[in-house]
Amino acid sequence: MAESDTAKPGEKIRCDACPVMCYVAEGRAGACDRYANENGAIIRVDPLTLLNARIAAGDQVKPFLAGDWDGGLVDDGQTFVTAIGSGTTYPDYKPAPFIVSQQIDGVDMITVVTEAIFSYCGAKVKIDTDRHLGHEGAVVRVRDEAVGHVMTSEYGSQMLSLGGVDHLTGGTKSEGRVTCDALMQLCNRQAVEMSVDDGATVIVEAGQPPEVDGHKEQRMRVGCGSATIGMFASQWHGLVDEVVVVDDHITGVVSEHQAGKVLGWEGTGIKILGRRSTPGRYFQVAEPGLGWGGTDISDPLSILGPWNAKKGARPGLRVMMVSTTGEQFAYYELDAVLEPVKMDLPQNLMRSVQLIDENCEPALCSVLFMGGAGGSLRSGVTENPVQLTRSVRARDTSVTCGGAPVYVWPGGGITVMVDVLAMPENAFGYVPTPAIVAPLEFTMPQVEYARLGGHMGSIRSVKDVLLHGGEYGGDTRGIAPEQGDLPWRRR
Repeated sequence: MAESDTAKPGEKIRCDACPVMCYVAEGRAGACDRYANENGAIIRVDPLTLLNARIAAGDQVKPFLAGDWDGGLVDDGQTFVTAIGSGTTYPDYKPAPFIVSQQIDGVDMITVVTEAIFSYCGAKVKIDTDRHLGHEGAVVRVRDEAVGHVMTSEYGSQMLSLGGVDHLTGGTKSEGRVTCDALMQLCNRQAVEMSVDDGATVIVEAGQPPEVDGHKEQRMRVGCGSATIGMFASQWHGLVDEVVVVDDHITGVVSEHQAGKVLGWEGTGIKILGRRSTPGRYFQVAEPGLGWGGTDISDPLSILGPWNAKKGARPGLRVMMVSTTGEQFAYYELDAVLEPVKMDLPQNLMRSVQLIDENCEPALCSVLFMGGAGGSLRSGVTENPVQLTRSVRARDTSVTCGGAPVYVWPGGGITVMVDVLAMPENAFGYVPTPAIVAPLEFTMPQVEYARLGGHMGSIRSVKDVLLHGGEYGGDTRGIAPEQGDLPWRRR
């Protein structure tokens, strides 16, 4: 920050908090809205939260303590140090913004924190719904810009892969900005509306039900059609002659299914218009869509062919058709010419439909941030970055995001994935390169930090950090500065 040391009143100064290197006029914030020029010095404009104990605006977040919290800021070394608000050294080689020492259970520990700038990052989004969002590989758009694509469907959920360096930096400037904004909002638990090419429009918010084409989902399916029969065949035995569970992926037929055979279910002469897999399991009975069981049908009889009297069909045969969530159901009896006639569902079958509903979990959106820790970030931890990678691989160094546990992917590098709901709110930011800013912490015993060539001369105690703050001033205790007339303080 040498330039700010010599700045004259009213003069623009250069901010080196990120690679954009903005020239910032006095009383103004940089392009990121996170750093500003106040009285000739670059400061952080939002409340810093180095320690995971926030008391600003009544927000009290301290979930990582072993014991009860009395409301105090520091808890005798048990406070978990996070990188939220710490600043960054990217793209410099200098030590991380905070390298903090404290004793944990009698062991001298080091936590190295930085707000990592991720160009190589994205979000994996799990949307609990049977409704068809789009075909695998279809482009996902926000404000008409491509931000990702549809992934393979999982059990009861549709999956999206959003972001990534190709969208952030490999396309147009608008594409990069929209992608970055969408990722930051999703990771900060805000709602984002997106559309899928030749598919649905969906509103995604971490921890909340998805909204698909204006329909807010309530439950995710109990299982595929085959699994539903395996779970509930015994509930139907003796009450109905045939049950078909309609599903976009695997439609089940109880009389043919192994679960039905175990119960001694007799054949009914039913014919399903789909591709038979194994007994009682059918693929491709309809196209994917927003109807029954994630198909495009509104009339379940459309998946049935003629009934076969030689294989058990008879007048009066009772048939129930139901979706994998229990939201749709219908009851029929065959007439004299073996045509199904719709009737009210008998009360003794209603309990089984309710049981399907009861076993469905709430439909939610899950957002997992994923990013790779790059070279300059690792050099902020140690002069020999490969040693950090090896220490993480050996599990001698723990990696967290905002104090939340992460999954470290196998193979080379340090590629992490974290559930944003496990992190404190508003933990993510951005720089207009564009790139996502996410908190990253490396914690290890002090002897391990010395072994891997850490910046031993930059170690500070928690007490020193609280007293003196960091390079960009502000309040490292997470207490917002006094409100004033500067633009960022009027928000």
